[in-house]
Amino acid sequence: MSYADKVFIENCTDIIENGVWDTDKNVRPHWEDGTPAHTVKKFCIVNRYDLTKEFPILTIRKTFFKSAVDEILWIWQKKSNNVHDLNSHIWDSWADESGSIGKAYGYQLGVKHHYKEGDFDQVDRVLYDLKNNPSSRRILTNIYNFADLHEMHLYPCAYSMTFNVSGDKLNGILNQRSNDMVVANNWNVVQYSVLLMMFAMVSGLKVGELVHVISDAHIYDRHIPALKTMFNNEQFEAPKLIIKRDVKDFYDFKVEDFELVDYKCTPLKEKLEVAI
Repeated sequence: MSYADKVFIENCTDIIENGVWDTDKNVRPHWEDGTPAHTVKKFCIVNRYDLTKEFPILTIRKTFFKSAVDEILWIWQKKSNNVHDLNSHIWDSWADESGSIGKAYGYQLGVKHHYKEGDFDQVDRVLYDLKNNPSSRRILTNIYNFADLHEMHLYPCAYSMTFNVSGDKLNGILNQRSNDMVVANNWNVVQYSVLLMMFAMVSGLKVGELVHVISDAHIYDRHIPALKTMFNNEQFEAPKLIIKRDVKDFYDFKVEDFELVDYKCTPLKEKLEVAI
């Protein structure tokens, strides 16, 4: 069993057994057929992943690693809010006719802000501080911009990253207001683990720990049968993640630079519907 499997199974079991259903409420999310998408949830789940021990990817279901990395580069490296710059279709439901998802995600990371050292966007400020002010307790990003929420097609779910250098290790805290546990939980863990590894490499640091804080951890009603199947799937050891090049510039990373060695998993037998 991978550590990610253990955490995921414990989280989801706790939500199902002890969580609160919203079936008595009018909810915003719905399924493609128009049916309300109800959930069972727990408030505030905190998970810690020591990236020096193993890469936290599920084996009881397949996490599409390359697509996850492509999306994190789309947001953090390309700073794009247009699905035409993405090689998957996960954002299509929130895109307009031009492909834009509004002033969300990558758009927010690309906005320039003025500092005494010069003008930086949020990503470049993090990269600057990791190299020049590693002891700072102010190295963070936040894309939940209230002034622009009305122009976002989806409010940010994973909205804030706090970076902290302890000795020669780079640690991070991912704050997430809402997490669809079955569809997106491990997807986000994989993405931000890779992001920490990229930032550590280009900053001359070692990767440390990812802490994932989820305010509203929920499971959708239509996902429970698939989840119960996952619980019974064979479990494997975690694969090893290799970064194939010694990259010096964050903007030089490519999806093909990352390789999972010995990734064994059980593929999903059916496609999981995403609530919109």
